[in-house]
Amino acid sequence: MGRNTLCAIRRPSGVLRFHSSTSPFSTSAARRASPEASAPEPLDIDRYHRFADHYIDNLVAILEEMQEEREEVDCEYSSGVLTLAFPPNGTYVLNKQPPNKQIWLSSPISGPKRYDYVSTPVSSSSPPETSDGTSGGDGVARSGIGVEGQEMKGQWVYLRDGSTLTSLLQEELGVELDVT
Repeated sequence: MGRNTLCAIRRPSGVLRFHSSTSPFSTSAARRASPEASAPEPLDIDRYHRFADHYIDNLVAILEEMQEEREEVDCEYSSGVLTLAFPPNGTYVLNKQPPNKQIWLSSPISGPKRYDYVSTPVSSSSPPETSDGTSGGDGVARSGIGVEGQEMKGQWVYLRDGSTLTSLLQEELGVELDVT
């Protein structure tokens, strides 16, 4: 699991209470990445662009389909910036940040977050990798072979709380996103 943290809570009586938690931030378990998702993948700039572009392109395709079905939704992708007007929530802005090798999201609900590409070992039941380094539909991109020859998968993860970009968007937008 995540690292344990000990929090002190001062009660009105002046007594300190200690609370053990796996994270200093409250996050639903469904949004958390796997326990191994603790450090960003060391990506060269070409791999970063390939993984980020693939994710954003798939997300844009899904949101454009949604836009056709729901008149009030407006999705625009231009110059590397994805803007999604999603009433009643508000406007989301998502863009790549190549110098940091991150994807940044500004959400009207949860605020700004910076997502890093994190790899974790693939279980033996996962679909095989495709020729472009992506998965066969399980919501994560394949990033290659890790330590001791184990196949790795990757997700865009907010390192402060372990939540994934896909799960946050699913939770806030209330729609199922199969972004691979």
